[in-house]
Amino acid sequence: MRDQGLKDAIRAAGGVGSLARSIGISQPSVSNWSRVPADRVLSVEKATGVDRAALRPDLYDVQPSSPALDEVDAARAQEYALLATLLARAPDEPLLGRIAKLHGDATALGVAHAALAEAASRADVARLEREYFNLFIGLGRGELLPYGSYYLSGFLHERPLARLRAHLSRLGIERAHGQSEPEDHAAILCEIMSGLASRRYDAGAETERELFDQHLAPWIGRFFADLEHAEAADFYRSVGALGRVFVEIERQAFALPP
Repeated sequence: MRDQGLKDAIRAAGGVGSLARSIGISQPSVSNWSRVPADRVLSVEKATGVDRAALRPDLYDVQPSSPALDEVDAARAQEYALLATLLARAPDEPLLGRIAKLHGDATALGVAHAALAEAASRADVARLEREYFNLFIGLGRGELLPYGSYYLSGFLHERPLARLRAHLSRLGIERAHGQSEPEDHAAILCEIMSGLASRRYDAGAETERELFDQHLAPWIGRFFADLEHAEAADFYRSVGALGRVFVEIERQAFALPP
């Protein structure tokens, strides 16, 4: 089911095909969207005139003073959304440009942001596409398998995935139409956590804690550490470092008493 922002963009563009052509991607790709991906927001805004805040209110125009979403949760939602986008596909030139503008500070997360920004500033899109392919797709399989079921059981589509699907069903979170990856893909789990942190999904803080503790904490830190040290990783070495640091911060925060 398409969200309202995507519907507005399609209407403004004159249809799915027109929107796809205006941003330079295939019509089936747009047809499979349930909402505008984070890395396509600015290009869709430019092509349609629909404001980025309407396209992705979870990422833009967040009001930190609102009692529904504080500044920390807004930042967490954006961090998860960035990781989800980078794990779902190789970044294009506009996204690399935005990442290159990230600012760092002396904290571990700030240092990871600065390193990612530096990596983005020197990255080449064509090489990044090959890097992503070698890491996650490969000829037969990539160097890494970013699935919870694999990390927890050694196999794909095993009991960890079944338990995750049952949990998501209880939360009313449905698989997006046309999504080929299973729900335990690291990108999808980060996207779900972004939705929970931004309150896009109707769930409380305890729901976030349970999902993280049960379905991310047991493995995703190891995955990011593996990505950080993967043989094929160059730009994605910094993505792995950022994910590892951020997930550890999340783990420590969720371990605190409610």
